[in-house]
Amino acid sequence: MIQLDTVLSILKHDHNFREILHNGGYHYSWHKEEVFNQISYDSRKVDRETLFFVKGAQFKPAFLEAAIATGLRFYVAEKDYEVGIPAIIVNDIKQAMSLIAMEFYGHPQNKLKLLALTGTKGKTTAAYFAYSILQQSYKPAMLSTMNTTLDGQTFFKSTLTTPESIDLFAMMAEAVANGRTHLIMEVSSQAYLVKRVYGLTFDVGVFLNISPDHIGPIEHPSFEDYFYHKRLLMEHSRAVILNSGMDHFQLVKNQVAMMPHDIYGSHSDNSILHSQAFHFEAGGLLAGHYDIQLIGLFNQENAIAAGLACLRLGASLADIQAGIATTSVPGRMEVLTQTNGAKVFVDYAHNGDSVGKLIDVVLAHQTGRSILILGATGNKGESRRKDFGLLLNRYPDLHVILTADDPNREDPVSIAEEIQSYMERPSQIIADRETAIKTALSMTKTAQDAVIIAGKGADQYQIINDTKIPYAGDLTIAKRYL
Repeated sequence: MIQLDTVLSILKHDHNFREILHNGGYHYSWHKEEVFNQISYDSRKVDRETLFFVKGAQFKPAFLEAAIATGLRFYVAEKDYEVGIPAIIVNDIKQAMSLIAMEFYGHPQNKLKLLALTGTKGKTTAAYFAYSILQQSYKPAMLSTMNTTLDGQTFFKSTLTTPESIDLFAMMAEAVANGRTHLIMEVSSQAYLVKRVYGLTFDVGVFLNISPDHIGPIEHPSFEDYFYHKRLLMEHSRAVILNSGMDHFQLVKNQVAMMPHDIYGSHSDNSILHSQAFHFEAGGLLAGHYDIQLIGLFNQENAIAAGLACLRLGASLADIQAGIATTSVPGRMEVLTQTNGAKVFVDYAHNGDSVGKLIDVVLAHQTGRSILILGATGNKGESRRKDFGLLLNRYPDLHVILTADDPNREDPVSIAEEIQSYMERPSQIIADRETAIKTALSMTKTAQDAVIIAGKGADQYQIINDTKIPYAGDLTIAKRYL
């Protein structure tokens, strides 16, 4: 629960309180001891004891009127909707939500060790490595794009990479109630852009890499804006882990020069000395031999990043070795074998940089004919289409099938044709994803051949017209046609 007086004190301390208005006039007669037993930004989940937050460009006054009909008595907003109940007016609704949620849920962030991961790619893989490492001696919870667990037993599909602030602190409180000691979470650039983690400080923040992505009308307007919001994690972490091989490394290194940090990658002491498909040797703070189930140097570097972070959070070298050896990630580098011996690789790679690394890893192991199945999302991340087209020009011997990948309100064929417009070589368009997979598998002949299915990973839906339509999943469909 939270008192109205406490709400106002939090807002004033954050310089975010304007006034309380009631039907356009200033309101002075509220009871400071007014108590709220629930907070919500969903107008369908309110009652008399709820403090409601009005957020979102698509919010309609009718939502507020429906909430009032169920007993709502106060709301927080950036303007007065003049609907007959007092409005607590703030400058920034997202800041207000985050700080009030912290207080409402008893500041659960102070009862957990917090590890945050950011980067254009690799966040989920690194989160799974960290979860497996910390599991050896602690009781971690995890919020990831792929799965979330707040008790170490039950896993559920995440809606957002980083949850909305009210949901985030509710989840943290549940993790504390479940006896969890650590929380691993992916922190997207959007989380800072729309202030889902406002006021939160992480014990360790990891910056894996950066490349252009999430640039478009409803996301970041430019790479500069995307990179800036990624870097905000460094300002809100007590210690930082950085990849020496990332683009613009010197800029980020300079940013963290005066705070505790560790650097990994090829230009550091914490580097991979000898890399094989399923094991590697590391130097520096993690010196030793490591077995690993996920092939590819980039996965090994994600493991090192997670290991260094967990070292700062209390894990031993033995924990790190055991955790890395037992980590697997749904939809990340899952490998099937066809009856003719050809390999099928299913991976979540969904931007130019990660798809390029995926292709390179597969071609290093498979020397026969390789077929790539790839699509681009609709109504977001439009820059990926050009990135994919230019990338695929580098692989003239790769047979490319362009298909649907969450086309949303766009035509998947039009998206594929846009990718094709940047290509200097032929490709095939098969809009239906299952048909594309079946076709690709039918094209292999020998054990050296490969099919690469990129993009959806373990997702069991296609987003079409703003709706998640059930989809069996790339791995399940590939198994049908082995």
